[in-house]
Amino acid sequence: MPAVQANTANGETPVVVGKVSGVFGIKGWVKVLSHTRPRDNLLDFDPWLIHGATGWQPCRVLDSGHSGGALTAKLDLAGTRDAAQVLVGREIAVYRSQLPRLPPGQYYWFDLVGLRVVTGAGREFGRVTGLLETGANDVLDVRGADTRILIPFVPGAVVEKVDRGAGYILVNWDPEFQ
Repeated sequence: MPAVQANTANGETPVVVGKVSGVFGIKGWVKVLSHTRPRDNLLDFDPWLIHGATGWQPCRVLDSGHSGGALTAKLDLAGTRDAAQVLVGREIAVYRSQLPRLPPGQYYWFDLVGLRVVTGAGREFGRVTGLLETGANDVLDVRGADTRILIPFVPGAVVEKVDRGAGYILVNWDPEFQ
């Protein structure tokens, strides 16, 4: 998931959960790329925040559907195709307070981005820049000054501790295995 953006007018930090990817039809509908799993979960959030030239603007989903595998939405910000076209490429976010609470030991991907990745011996690999979804497990994309390392996010076996407060992830990973 993309990095968190600047705070909204109410002081909450928005969390990017999707993007307007195109227009659909002539009545102001848009195609939406959802970062949620399953992708339709994006429709459970109200309001959405759309990022524009003046910052984050709240909007409501008036209707939704699917077309050719794409998620589509009718937003209160767009009554015409031209108005919808202006939204193409803009990020969609929600307030962090709208997200479900996770049980201990589970994390939203955006909570891990930016954390330092270190071994028990004190070797630092760099910072998490993103995560990759694979069939077996998620993978931390870790970048240092001149390096990129992919480390499986396997709690207990590889990931020994996540300490968001201290800003690091402790891993059991051989520095030579890149």
